[in-house]
Amino acid sequence: MASSLLAPAILFFLSLSAEICVRATEYTVGDGDGWDTGTNYLRWSQNHNFTVGDVLVFNYVRVLHNVYQVTEETYRSCNWSSGVIKMYDSGSDQVTLAEATSFWFICAVEGHCQGGMRMGVKVAASGGGAAAPAPEGRSNDAGDAVGRVVVRWWWVVCWSVLLMVWGLRAT
Repeated sequence: MASSLLAPAILFFLSLSAEICVRATEYTVGDGDGWDTGTNYLRWSQNHNFTVGDVLVFNYVRVLHNVYQVTEETYRSCNWSSGVIKMYDSGSDQVTLAEATSFWFICAVEGHCQGGMRMGVKVAASGGGAAAPAPEGRSNDAGDAVGRVVVRWWWVVCWSVLLMVWGLRAT
């Protein structure tokens, strides 16, 4: 009887141990400084590798700033009379990076974009990362991508149980 239950138990634990989970990462833009004037967003974005599914969180004082997702041309010119894809103004905006492409963001408060409150990120397909796209005239020195594959904690537990069961059966 016990041996007839052993095969399904082994298959069950093997299926659990083989499962991996690819998790999105949530990034607070500007880290502790948030989305504000005076932060070097090029440097900030180049310190991260973004993949599809990651989330950018823009925290800022609502009456002082906003976030516009824009085209690359609008990003470079800081002229938001055209090229606006989406506008955010909650003070705590979450933007999911839903595809492998470049995303461009600016603050559309007069003078803020020209003062450096703008950011571009290049998003890689899941499993790898991409650094921020370099602005005109600059190279992109970001390191290689690192995948965010996290093995579930119970992988070790399952293998331990499997080895214990196997050891009990052998004795």
